[in-house]
Amino acid sequence: MASISSSEIARLQTTLRRLLGSPNLKVNAPPRAGLSVELAVNDEVIGTIHRDEEEGEISYAVNIIVLEEDLPAK
Repeated sequence: MASISSSEIARLQTTLRRLLGSPNLKVNAPPRAGLSVELAVNDEVIGTIHRDEEEGEISYAVNIIVLEEDLPAK
């Protein structure tokens, strides 16, 4: 897994806020090397972001986690 630089984190945050229409999104740098970059809304972590570089092209995968307990009642 390739690490994400601080400038990439800032650019990702700007892009994700625009794409998802939420100024409350925040991309958090990992507290130490080897951990995932986190995606949060109002300080609640909702997923992770992974960087992939293949043949000189860079992409980012966003994995959003939704727990069943967070869903509205049936």
